[in-house]
Formats: sequence, C-alpha cells, structure tokens
Amino acid sequence: MMDIHSIWQEMYEPLNGFILKRVQDTTVSKDILHDVFLKMEKNIQNLKNEEKVSAWIYSITRNMINDYYRKKKNFVAMESVQILSDTGGVGEQKNDLEVMHVFSTCTQPIIGALPEKYREAVFLTEIKGMSQKDLAAHLGISYSAAKSRVQRGREQLKQLLLQCCEIETDVYGNVIDYRSKNKKSK
Repeated sequence: MMDIHSIWQEMYEPLNGFILKRVQDTTVSKDILHDVFLKMEKNIQNLKNEEKVSAWIYSITRNMINDYYRKKKNFVAMESVQILSDTGGVGEQKNDLEVMHVFSTCTQPIIGALPEKYREAVFLTEIKGMSQKDLAAHLGISYSAAKSRVQRGREQLKQLLLQCCEIETDVYGNVIDYRSKNKKSK
C-alpha cells in the first residue's frame, strides 16, 4: 500500500506549480490542489499500477483544472450583469449573490418543465455544479450518454427560454441582457 503522506510531500510543490501556471491565481491553485489530494486519497485503492501514481495524479489534476474552467465558463461574469427592473428598464447593478439568486429563481421553474431525464441532468450539472463524469456515475449510465443527455437538456432549456425571453449574448455566448417577451410595456 502506498503512503499518501509521502506522495503528498513529493508531489505538493510540482503540482502546485503545474496548477498555478494554468490558473494564475494562488488561491484557486491551492483550492484545486486540495481537491486533487482529496480525490487521490479517496480513490488511491483503485490505482492498479503503483508505478503510474504520478501520471495518475497529473491526470486527476488536469481534470480538476478543466472542471474549474468549465464551471467558470458556465457562469456569466456577474460584475457586468445588470438586472432588469420591474418596469422593464435596466435596474441598479447587483452583486454576484443577488444575480445568482435571480438567475436560479428564474431558470429553475423552466428547468422543471423539461422531461425528467433532461431535467435531472441539467439541474445537477448546471445548478449543482456536478461534472458530467460524476453525473454518469450518479445515474449509472456511460459518460457519453451523460454528455448527450446534458447537451439535449441544454438545447431544450434554450428553446424554452427563447419562447419567453429575448436574450442578448456576447461573442462567447454569455448572457449580457434579457427581457421578458410577456412583459407589457407601460
């Protein structure tokens, strides 16, 4: 059995440098590094070839970095979002938590209108932040099937949102403004 403490000591600095080079934020780097070692500790018994421990840990690390950027990409830069007031005009700028609360409050009923298998996939990945690999394990389906389910659910959600809202996006697809199509102008 491998000694996790010695692996931690041996891998800490190189992994921290590896992560920091890719995320360029020391706080985020430390968080990812912590998550890598938690995942390593939880799954070390599944490693079949002890000689490949370093490659295995770097693989976990790359996946964690990818997850970080995937989650970051899925969230709109909240500092730039302005909330529409009740009159349909642009209201005062809100902080991140207020915007996320408004976003979750508005989209969750629409997510609830999706067929069950897509509703669960979209809710767990987009609202709860579950990775698609974890979703596959949670649902007992293949990773490919989980990816397809999430993509189809996202597409159905997009169609539902476009039925009720006019959505303006930037060149990257991030929502920068929205208006209800049902809102009567005064």
